[in-house]
Amino acid sequence: MNINKKYIIEIIKKYGKKKKDSGSTKVQIAIFTYSINYLHKHFIKNRKDYHSKIGLLKMVSKRRKLLNYLQKINKNDYINLIKNLKLRR
Repeated sequence: MNINKKYIIEIIKKYGKKKKDSGSTKVQIAIFTYSINYLHKHFIKNRKDYHSKIGLLKMVSKRRKLLNYLQKINKNDYINLIKNLKLRR
């Protein structure tokens, strides 16, 4: 999967606390969301790519676990992040 590095740097600047804060929960969720959206566009063209579909399902479950963690730790950040990323729930 080809992920645009410039876009990931923008995500880190937007959601991170520092310039190189790629490990915080909000940044990880935003990067997973970007990757999931990228793969969704890939699956529109390549419907029979089952191997990548397994990777997509793993990313979705990791993002879900991180969202549950963020919801337990800080409810306000969770609500704001879901609104900014336009996620359902």
